[in-house]
Amino acid sequence: MYAFLSADQKWRMMAELNEISPQLRKAIIYKEDKYFYYHFGVNPFAIVRAAFYNTLYRKRTSGASTISMQVARLMYPKHRTYLNKAIEMFRAVQLEWNYSKEEIIQMYFNLVPYGGNIEGVKAASLIYFGRKPDKMSLAQIVTLAIIPNRPSSLHPDAYNKVELIQVRNKWLSRMRDDELFSASMIDDALKEPVDVTKFNMPHFAPQFCNRMHNGISDQPILHTTINLHIQQLATTITQNYSKRLHAYGVFNAAVYLINNHTHAIEAYIGSPDFSDDNHSGQVDGVTSIRSPGSTLKPLVYSIAFDDGLLTPKSMIADVPINIAGYAPENFNSKFNGNVTVDYALSNSLNIPAVKTLNMIGLKSLTDRMKMAGFGQVIHSEGSIGLSVVLGGCGVRLEELTGMFSAFACEGKFYRPHFIKEDTLNAPVPIISPEAAFMTADILQKLNRPEMSAEVAGGAMHIPKISWKTGTSYGRRDAWSIGFNNDYTIGVWIGNFSGAGVPELTGAEMATPLLFELFNSIDYNSGRSRLTAPKNLDFRLVCSESGKLPEEFCTHTVIDYYIPQVSSIERCDHLKKVFIAPDSAFSYCTSCLPVNGYKVAFYPNLEPDILSYYESERISYSKIPLHNPKCERVFRDDPPHITSLSDKKEYSVERDEIHPPHLQLACTVSNDVNYVYWYLNNRFYSKSEAGEDLFFIPQKGIIKVSCSDDKGRNTDITITVKDF
Repeated sequence: MYAFLSADQKWRMMAELNEISPQLRKAIIYKEDKYFYYHFGVNPFAIVRAAFYNTLYRKRTSGASTISMQVARLMYPKHRTYLNKAIEMFRAVQLEWNYSKEEIIQMYFNLVPYGGNIEGVKAASLIYFGRKPDKMSLAQIVTLAIIPNRPSSLHPDAYNKVELIQVRNKWLSRMRDDELFSASMIDDALKEPVDVTKFNMPHFAPQFCNRMHNGISDQPILHTTINLHIQQLATTITQNYSKRLHAYGVFNAAVYLINNHTHAIEAYIGSPDFSDDNHSGQVDGVTSIRSPGSTLKPLVYSIAFDDGLLTPKSMIADVPINIAGYAPENFNSKFNGNVTVDYALSNSLNIPAVKTLNMIGLKSLTDRMKMAGFGQVIHSEGSIGLSVVLGGCGVRLEELTGMFSAFACEGKFYRPHFIKEDTLNAPVPIISPEAAFMTADILQKLNRPEMSAEVAGGAMHIPKISWKTGTSYGRRDAWSIGFNNDYTIGVWIGNFSGAGVPELTGAEMATPLLFELFNSIDYNSGRSRLTAPKNLDFRLVCSESGKLPEEFCTHTVIDYYIPQVSSIERCDHLKKVFIAPDSAFSYCTSCLPVNGYKVAFYPNLEPDILSYYESERISYSKIPLHNPKCERVFRDDPPHITSLSDKKEYSVERDEIHPPHLQLACTVSNDVNYVYWYLNNRFYSKSEAGEDLFFIPQKGIIKVSCSDDKGRNTDITITVKDF
């Protein structure tokens, strides 16, 4: 997949014996040492013959070096003298004593010089012929067999190719005379031209290979889990897709693919073009720390499922909120009122996700993230807040993809591995199988609003996967991560420079690439659907609340739930109220008359929903004013001040013409008509429920109190400083 120069700047690639074809072995032994398998490292007959002819012709006409002696000389190079030749013979005998013939011939194949900085038949065959040793033709084999004797003048990159052909054909003729190969093979080899182009060494997955080379192991050969076919296919798809985004000013992308059965990394694309210096092509997008956008929402809802707080049909309010000064907004700056959890997740609504995170607790999320290998969260845990679910943290593509693979593995996180020999991988349960399936089922729904037009156009043929998109603040990062039973694929699109692009969203730019990859790598993925765990069950719930239906519930829907875990709370979307016959007053049990009243049902809406309805002028049935003659003191459901946060500091800029103002706003229950505001225990103003007021703050500590028309009260304290 990738080759690096050795420490001494040589192209030297280790060839295993199974990579050496029988024809190559026969040709080398025939030319270099016919009696290799019969001597003990030194061939006495060859020495006598060489001495006789060299003395007779008074020049070197033949050599006596065996393959074992050549290996000794290659391992311990020395000047050619009679003494060094004797040492070479001794070393050859040592080699024969300590190693088998197969090991010695393998050493020769890996050390024999081929001109320049090329050593070994594997490097030579790849560089000169662009193929592995076991894929060479007979003509190429004989060419490699003759080069080591004259590596400077006969190597295929030299200009004297006529002499190379002559020497090759001479040895081919000898091999035919000695019937080393069949006559037809020899004839074909004689006709084959010496067509040599100096090929580059393999350089697939450059960021991945550099990462392995620099930090994983010091072994000369690493057997990685990368599937070269999938790697090349994914690289081609990513490169072609990325080029189409250049017109938008988007130049970088990264892809990370995990096999969910083996938990091995089978494709790793750090950038579309490693050589693109203009756009930092050598940066590794898989390990770069980026904002995750909305991609952590599935984990948040899964934890809530496991805690028994929510089910897919549970209702959650998508309305303006303010949690300790944090007031998130949806991506489109709109609100939807009460929505189901599956709607909130499939539409990637921000406010329900923040409310759910506040419900389960921030630590519950960060603990799961640490269990799933999110390293940056460990270092910055003290500085992150509820915004983490909307992208307020740093993550890597490999971390996000690894976490999503847990949804395909029954909620168990397996650390993705790169090396084939790395088999130690104990699962870490981060969510239950039931929660994992419910979340995956929500994310699998087609025709989702976030589905891009390009993906929706081929909806009949898209693979059956679950997926989640994300877009970071400023549209700097676009994510789309999908999974089925077989694979989890993570896609990141953006610019390594951090430049934002108005058109950059996960749905529009990352999702089409995700589906193109799945279509190519796992086309028939309908067979890869996830199956529901045995402990997961379904039930009928009220469509208004997502809770178990009561007698007043008229519409029900089917909902998944986890037995013994999910809430069994009964529906309370309506509230039974005692009212006067003319509906002028309502009564509590303390002031209920003996007769002269009737029973009515009113919406039992949460205070934040009521506040939203009031602000948007949405009509709803309001409970009549409580009996003014009632003397009961109410303590439940006091007002909740939303415009200011308790024990917070506010800086204001003083201006005589335009003095500073702070807002007074609260949420109340449906039975409240008026609220009363107090500043430092002094009455300030009366207002209708849902009405916003403003006041000019004085410097220092201010106690803000809010009471409703039933006497329920809430106090907070703020500190005001001049800006």
